[in-house]
Amino acid sequence: MSGQTVTRADLCEAVYQKIGLSRTEASKLVEAVLDEICDAVARGENVKLSSFGSFVVRDKGERIGRNPKTGVEVPIEPRRVMVFKPSNVMKARINGQTGEGETE
Repeated sequence: MSGQTVTRADLCEAVYQKIGLSRTEASKLVEAVLDEICDAVARGENVKLSSFGSFVVRDKGERIGRNPKTGVEVPIEPRRVMVFKPSNVMKARINGQTGEGETE
């Protein structure tokens, strides 16, 4: 199923169905996990979730960009960006492999 988006509500419902917490408890759990990830990344910390992937904060330096409409060069300020790096286990699942290096 490509093109579908999983929302917070979907995650809460999955926790409710699979773990057996009440819907309220499931919602609080999902919110707490997402808040902790957001707080850690905002502090500049990397978040590594085994068998899932890592949220990595990178510093990007100042560079010169170009306005595509006018062609005028403009400076782009230095900033911090977050990138997600999937684990090898996640990459294998995405590519339909059951284990690392093995195909179905």
